[in-house]
Amino acid sequence: MPVILVTDVLVWLLAAAATGYAFYCRRHPHLAVPWARVFRSTAAMASVVVLGVYVALGLLDSLHFRPELEKKDGEQKAYSSEVLSVLDLALSHLRGRSEKTYSAPLATRSFAKEQIELPDGRQLRDFPRLRFGGAHLQDEGEWAGDVAKRMLTGIAVAAALLFLIFLVMKIIRKRRPEIPWSAAYAAIAVLALLAGPAAALSSGYHVLGTDKVGQDIFYLALKSVRTSLVIGTLTTLVLLPVGIALGIAAGYFKGWIDDVIQYLYTTLNSIPGVLLIAAAVLMMQVYIDLHPEMFQTAVQRADLRLLFLCIILGLTSWTGLARLLRGEALKLSQLEYIQAAHAFGVRDTRILARHILPNVSHIVIIAMVMDFSGLVLAEAVLSYVGVGVDPSTNSFGTMINAARMEMAREPVVWWALATAFTFMFALVLAANLFADAVRDGFDPRVRM
Repeated sequence: MPVILVTDVLVWLLAAAATGYAFYCRRHPHLAVPWARVFRSTAAMASVVVLGVYVALGLLDSLHFRPELEKKDGEQKAYSSEVLSVLDLALSHLRGRSEKTYSAPLATRSFAKEQIELPDGRQLRDFPRLRFGGAHLQDEGEWAGDVAKRMLTGIAVAAALLFLIFLVMKIIRKRRPEIPWSAAYAAIAVLALLAGPAAALSSGYHVLGTDKVGQDIFYLALKSVRTSLVIGTLTTLVLLPVGIALGIAAGYFKGWIDDVIQYLYTTLNSIPGVLLIAAAVLMMQVYIDLHPEMFQTAVQRADLRLLFLCIILGLTSWTGLARLLRGEALKLSQLEYIQAAHAFGVRDTRILARHILPNVSHIVIIAMVMDFSGLVLAEAVLSYVGVGVDPSTNSFGTMINAARMEMAREPVVWWALATAFTFMFALVLAANLFADAVRDGFDPRVRM
């Protein structure tokens, strides 16, 4: 039974809009030429590969459904209350293998000692064997050989796939030799050589360990990608129209319009951001708690909170972009070609659309991607203080929040925090490198 969440619709609409924009750019040289400069950058091509993997995971996790329950003869169809996604189906071997508590990466025994009853009835305090991690081993002495065998198998499969990709890229390179395909291939090779062994090991072990309640950390990290993408993209789409419209209007029209807009964002900036967001999120949570009849499942309830969090973040994060655009519009409005347009009687709306906006587009693009990176990190901070996404929603913030107390124990449970940090670092770094290439490609004052 398909389940359509609001954020699912918005994510797929955004993907469709990006695809349509790509076809639109191909037909218009004034957009195709800057994008061609972007993709001649080695950093941009490598970043696109990494971002493409994250986007693919997010899209697979944005197709939700409720599985059908087994029925006896004569009974009507019934559906589970649990909402799954296509990504859950692909990771079913990870989702359904929970341990009792913490276990280290690739471990065969629990991380904490327990009271174990031996076959002869004696009690012994020791590290118990895991239910799933290394359960296929008859003797734990086989662990090193089994891990090495699985890693070599994963590397061999990855190498075969890379060979096929190399042949395809060799054909494509002849048509577009100016694009640094070697950078893209290097990024694909790194990802394949990491994903191949991880996939091979995940069928018999917990590759990145388990958390306090025994959930697989690798599974939680992959499920958290969608939340970061939703927070970064939807929030950016909320703040962009507000920031662009008010920033350019303040710098171009000046006078009382500038005074009102400056007063608005100065007042908004005078309120501590975390307190403002926390107050709005708590008010929204009260509304959700008072109207439980609106939600058939807990996932729909958590999804609405995620959507409202994006809106709240967007409405409180536009001030920085507005300030940048106000200063740039003030400078551009004094240039000769703008003055000439005024002398010829060109309407203000046409001047803004044809002259001001194209010349600040590089600022908008770089600010948009930088805001994306900041919002991904902001979600982790907000979840840490308890005003982020719903606790039932998988996110890097909830992973960090769950692992923060374990850094003080001895020995340290480090793998949950390290996994969240690594996944977030790769996403933010790729976004920033791609933003730099886009800025250089679209900035009229820079030519690569």
